[in-house]
Amino acid sequence: MGHPEDAPSGSVWEQDLPTLRPIIDAGLALDTTLGVAGLPQSGTGQSCWLTGQDAVRRMGKGGAGEHFGPHPGPTLQALLRESALPVRLKQAGLSAALLNFYPQGYFAAHAKRPRYGCFPFSFLAAGLALNPPDLPSISPTLGLRYGSPWTATQTLSELAHAGEEVARAAQHRDLLVLDLWLSDLLGHEGKPDAPPELGAAGRRYMQHLDAFLGGVLGAGGRAVISSDHGNFEDLRVKSHTTARVPFAGSGVDLGRPRDIMQAGAVMAGWFGLLERVGG
Repeated sequence: MGHPEDAPSGSVWEQDLPTLRPIIDAGLALDTTLGVAGLPQSGTGQSCWLTGQDAVRRMGKGGAGEHFGPHPGPTLQALLRESALPVRLKQAGLSAALLNFYPQGYFAAHAKRPRYGCFPFSFLAAGLALNPPDLPSISPTLGLRYGSPWTATQTLSELAHAGEEVARAAQHRDLLVLDLWLSDLLGHEGKPDAPPELGAAGRRYMQHLDAFLGGVLGAGGRAVISSDHGNFEDLRVKSHTTARVPFAGSGVDLGRPRDIMQAGAVMAGWFGLLERVGG
């Protein structure tokens, strides 16, 4: 989702988010276009984050660049196999895990037609299992139902407790990741005459994220939050946007990146991997 500075009046950012909003306001706003025309997409955007390299310029003819997604095709898959952060962490003897819960239907569907997103693809490329049995399993919907009207299935206190569990688990891992995609799904429901329940669901999702993050930080965890493109910040449209995205965190040095590629390199540097990240 886009940064609140680039969001229209009345966006989901305009509510009381006592943990999330101060962190976002103290952080950075990053470019997602990397100088290439068109709307940013998840395949190239997430590959920039995961590798610290300009995945957008890897696409298109003659180095012209192209925004591509949502899933990584052969070009991006090759880049992720070689340079994704989970792969490099594993090679360096460090530990990482993806905490998303994946139902059995997900695995059955991908057994027939593999179309993994960049995050599960990268962890699998590193030889790391999805649904790791010794770690908390977190629904990427953060306690909302998958379909309209996206009612709550968990309370804010339950989400805060889940955040506390993640913080405790992080004491024994170098990196834990959550790929939270419901905001993108809600963003693609946007339209000029969006129904009230869509805005209500968007605000509810942000409240759930705030509660979960509060649990993580309250239990002593460190956290970083960002996105690969804008759309959820403007529910008047169903497409992605060119809004800048947040790069914010607690207990980490964000550096001074200007775009999502540079921020991906910053994150690699936290683990001593900066010298292994190309331009």
